[in-house]
Amino acid sequence: MLEGLLTWFYDIVWSKPLVYGLLITGVLFSLMMRFFQVRHFKEMIRLMFQGEKSPTGISSFQAIALSLAGRVGTGNIVGVSTAIFIGGPGAVFWMWATAFLGASSAFIESTLGQIYTREEKGQYRGGPAFYIEYGIKGKLGKVYGLIFAIVTVISVGLLLPGVQSNAIASSMKNAFRLEPWIIAIFLAVLLALIIFGGIKWIANAATAIV
Repeated sequence: MLEGLLTWFYDIVWSKPLVYGLLITGVLFSLMMRFFQVRHFKEMIRLMFQGEKSPTGISSFQAIALSLAGRVGTGNIVGVSTAIFIGGPGAVFWMWATAFLGASSAFIESTLGQIYTREEKGQYRGGPAFYIEYGIKGKLGKVYGLIFAIVTVISVGLLLPGVQSNAIASSMKNAFRLEPWIIAIFLAVLLALIIFGGIKWIANAATAIV
C-alpha cells in the first residue's frame, strides 16, 4: 500500500507538466533579465572568489559551497550517469539546457532570499520559507510558509540524510568491512557538531568538503 502511494505521488510530482513548467519558467526569467547568466558570467566568477566574510554572515565562496553541498549527492551522480546511459548525447544536451535556463530561476530564488532575510541573534536567517511568508501578504503567506518549512524539515532532516547515510554505510562496509551502525553513530555525531554550530560551522564544513 505504501509503495503504491509513493508511486502515485511520484508520478504526480515528477510529471511532464512539471518539467515543462520549469523549462518555461526558466525561459521567462531569462528573457526578463536579458540572459544575465551570459552577460554577468565574468562578474559571477569574480564575486565568487573575491567576496569577503562578514561578522554576521558568510563569504561568497562559502555561499556557493553551501549551494553545491545541497545540490550534489549520490542521486545526482547516479541520475546523470543513468540518463547518459539511456539517453546518450541527447540527455547531455537537455541537462545542459536545463542547467542554463535553471540558472535564472536559481538567481530569482537567491535574490528573494536576500530581500526577505531577517537578522536573529546576530545571524541572518532566510530562504524560501521566509520569502514565502513575508512576500505573500496575509494569512496565505504564513500558512504556505509554515507548510513549506515543515515539509523541508521532514525531507531534508529525515528522508534525504537517510539516502546519503545508507550510501556511505554501504560503501564503507564493502570497502572496509565496517558495520553500518558504526558509520551511523559516526555520521550522527559529526552532523550534530556541524549543525548545532550554526551557519558558520556549516559553511566552513561545506567549504572544506566541497
